Amino acid sequence: MPVHKHDHDAHLSVDQGESHTHHHLSHDDHNGKLIVALLLTLSFAGVEALAGWWSGSLALLSDAAHMLTDSSALGLAAAAAWLARRPPSARHSYGLVRAEVLAALFNSLLMLVLIGYIVREAIDRIGTPRDIAGGTVISVAVIGLAVNLVVAWVLSRGEATLNSRAALLHVLGDALGSVAAITAGIVIVTTGWTPIDPLLSLLVAALILASALRLLREVVHVLMEDVPAHVQLDAVGRDLAALDGVLRVHDLHVWTLSSGTVALSAHMEIRNLSDWPGILAAARQAMDTQHGIRHVTLQPEALAAQLLLRGDWPPRADGSHG
Repeated sequence: MPVHKHDHDAHLSVDQGESHTHHHLSHDDHNGKLIVALLLTLSFAGVEALAGWWSGSLALLSDAAHMLTDSSALGLAAAAAWLARRPPSARHSYGLVRAEVLAALFNSLLMLVLIGYIVREAIDRIGTPRDIAGGTVISVAVIGLAVNLVVAWVLSRGEATLNSRAALLHVLGDALGSVAAITAGIVIVTTGWTPIDPLLSLLVAALILASALRLLREVVHVLMEDVPAHVQLDAVGRDLAALDGVLRVHDLHVWTLSSGTVALSAHMEIRNLSDWPGILAAARQAMDTQHGIRHVTLQPEALAAQLLLRGDWPPRADGSHG
């Protein structure tokens, strides 16, 4: 039952009861890993692009293009991680934690563009095979694979945010591209069959597409403020309503602020405002331990205040109302 106004004391209780605790990452460490990954990736992208152009290998060229987009992706990820450290302001009351989500969105879309390029080139080369220097392809692809594995190891040791996962997805796609290029080079050297190069590029594009779409779906869920996949909204409502002194819970909302930070807001009908501090403490603990929700904002609505608004308070001597 919505309440149209509350007394001043009730508002004071709400302000004192709101939890503004944010789950922050170790941003310096996370940002440092992104910068290391950026430098490693960028340092090899140019070498692979030149080798791909000289050898005529689409697998190498697509992997080089992928590494260049990786550099952009990692740069965006590092910038977004830095922005996420900035404190809340009058304009951005939650801070800029969503910058990481936006970077993940951009990187996912960038992956789709890259996949489109690889598919178009692969189809063209299947119809018009080209000479490919298989030995060069193998040598450069092996080095590229080593670089990608080192970068993936660096990123995997950090916090698994949407932002870092998007960057890691780019790097793992690069690793797949390097494996495809090595395989193509071996086949070309041993058999001379050059169509293997664009065919394996198509296979890698399909694998990357599946991961990119999965990540994009998660990013869209966050931006649409969907209930996180690991949270059951009905169970959250039942656990809040089951607390001692709580009559009813309504206007319940659960959403993701950024990776690792889930927020909750709700109205709770209680018998007496004097019970609110204990109810609030119990609600916070229940949400944290049972559902992993630490950013909790709750609005108490006292039964006496609701009856007063309807003219049913104070009760008569016989215990009846109105």
